[in-house]
Amino acid sequence: MTNRFPKDQSTHTLYFPARFESLALVSVFVGQAAKQCGFEDAGIYNVQLAVDEACSNIIEHAYGGECQADIECTCEIANEELTVVLEDCGRPFNPVDVPNPNLDASLKDRNGGGLGLYFMRQLMDEVSFQFIPDKMNHSGRNVLTMVKRAKGKETTS
Repeated sequence: MTNRFPKDQSTHTLYFPARFESLALVSVFVGQAAKQCGFEDAGIYNVQLAVDEACSNIIEHAYGGECQADIECTCEIANEELTVVLEDCGRPFNPVDVPNPNLDASLKDRNGGGLGLYFMRQLMDEVSFQFIPDKMNHSGRNVLTMVKRAKGKETTS
């Protein structure tokens, strides 16, 4: 991995092994992209935290644990907006299958799941999932797209 997000490119892709030790490198990569996009420290941290959660979920749930497969991470900067796309070839993921966490329940009464997705949606301006089937290989790719707008570019929902 290069040490800096290239200043002369608005889109850059790196491949990271689906291993928890890769999370630090992913964080540096997306942090550099967020900084280049003009985010302050809090915005950079939010992007890094959302991507860390997403990559952890890919490793744990899509791949069933650390493995030799890759996570493809693309950062695109355009119009003071950072788009991070994470792709994997693990088990298909459908966010509809993940129940919303009960934030009012006590810790002992909470179901184990859904908080990561909730945090990603709170930290980023847009989060979307897509599964692209590959009928020739009877498999496919999960594509997670997350968008964060620089200060002053937020939209109301």
